[in-house]
Amino acid sequence: MSVKRWKGMAGICLLTAGILTGCGEGAGGTQEAAAPAVSLDWYVNFSWYSTTWGKNLVSRAITDKTGVTINYIAPKGSEKEKLNAMMASDTLTDLLTIGWWEDEYKELVNQGKVYDLKELASQYCPEFNEVINPVTADWYTDSAGSLYAYPNSSYTPQDMEQYDNLYSNQNFLVRKDIYEALGSPDMTTPEGFMDAVRRAAAQYPQVDGQPLIPIGSDEFTENGCNSFENYLLSFLAVPYEKDGAYYDRTTDPDYLAWLRVFRQMGQEGYLKNDIFIDKRSQLEDKIADGRYFCLFYQNMDIAVQQRMLQQKHPEWIYVAVDGPKNAAGDDPVLPIAGIHGWTVTMIPKTCKDPEQAIRFLTYLISEEGQKMLYLGVEGEMYQMADGKPQVKPEVTELLNKDRLAYDETYGADDTYWMLQNNAMQLQWEYNTGDPISQMKQYTYPYVAYTGQYDLDFSEDVENNRLYVKMQQLWGSALRDLLLAESDARFDALLQEYLEVRQAEGYDAFAVAATEEYRRNKEKLGLTDE
Repeated sequence: MSVKRWKGMAGICLLTAGILTGCGEGAGGTQEAAAPAVSLDWYVNFSWYSTTWGKNLVSRAITDKTGVTINYIAPKGSEKEKLNAMMASDTLTDLLTIGWWEDEYKELVNQGKVYDLKELASQYCPEFNEVINPVTADWYTDSAGSLYAYPNSSYTPQDMEQYDNLYSNQNFLVRKDIYEALGSPDMTTPEGFMDAVRRAAAQYPQVDGQPLIPIGSDEFTENGCNSFENYLLSFLAVPYEKDGAYYDRTTDPDYLAWLRVFRQMGQEGYLKNDIFIDKRSQLEDKIADGRYFCLFYQNMDIAVQQRMLQQKHPEWIYVAVDGPKNAAGDDPVLPIAGIHGWTVTMIPKTCKDPEQAIRFLTYLISEEGQKMLYLGVEGEMYQMADGKPQVKPEVTELLNKDRLAYDETYGADDTYWMLQNNAMQLQWEYNTGDPISQMKQYTYPYVAYTGQYDLDFSEDVENNRLYVKMQQLWGSALRDLLLAESDARFDALLQEYLEVRQAEGYDAFAVAATEEYRRNKEKLGLTDE
């Protein structure tokens, strides 16, 4: 089935009298009306998630359509500890969302704690198989033919061909007023970068009485830090493979040269302790306060903070500019999410009503559900004219003025992002005047598909063990390298890391990664040039 075909199938048999009617046929006859609301507990494995259900227009409209209300549950502290405790005690919720890369995702499957969505669909809601993207579903289907999870933000190679407004989530950002006051300096070279950081810190030592953080970053975890790893690697255009084999990006000469730049910045006091200890909620607060001069970060994840900053100090907003480049001055290679997407949603076997759960997911994944998640309630929030959405001015105004109030009042624009299909939603894209639009548009010329390089050894215990070990070793090494007190110490730590990972089976991992790349390309229909 083609990509266009599966989109066209999305509305089949859905919503003639609510999703319960459309899916009822597979279970032995349709129902005449939606049943009284069923409440499902939905665990979201991110401590920062705090959105509720039932107050805003979108969630109420979805409940009217589906007969389902949602009670969101998020961990108060450690995500890993909370989820593992739930797994050990068999107290998982009705629905569950987790990052596809997290070990617990694989453990949930391997321990038989989640349903095969295809089996639930065949029993209760065959339309599920019509609304899912066949390429994405095939990717997540295991060797036994089971589909235990469905992702959000999944992009296929076909999406790259179909849309010309795909954007990457990766940016190098600067605070606009400081950057312009410095003369909009070239920060693509080590010399230019260091000079700009030094001058910013000297001229703007404080932000509303708090110290400026010259170089910001995403949070550090046991596996490293996106800002100083994945995003920096993207801007340096470091390849994933060479001569058909897995390429060790972390020892690429351009990458190591820039890590030494950041080490030097740390030695001079420009890498503050905050960036090594702050969790997401803390760094988002600092973005909202304009505390950083520059940072690699993900644009969509700071929409709320950018709007808050715009309200208080519009001249302080963050903008995307050219970031560090490799020695050849090549353009960045900025990936879209890839086939894995961002998170996956599952139905645990502790679900009290798997029939309602699979029907609910079917609605959210369908084209009508995606339109609801993105645009909201037609008539109350927008009208369609010549195939284009005309969003009411007061809706857009609140979206840009106060995202939290927008979520509580309206609840569209992917407030409920767990099954968002960003590619499908591009057909309804409209100009929001969004303060992150510039960040997204910056990436247009540099977007690339790199989904074939996502590593997933969920069905290979030994290689998965190696992969986890390699990530953890690098996560520890990266922090140490950035904090090294001298170049000599940096070199010693790097050599120590290389020796330890070699002893831990790096060669075997590299072979397995090469083979995984080959399988991925074959599965996605991609061929080497």
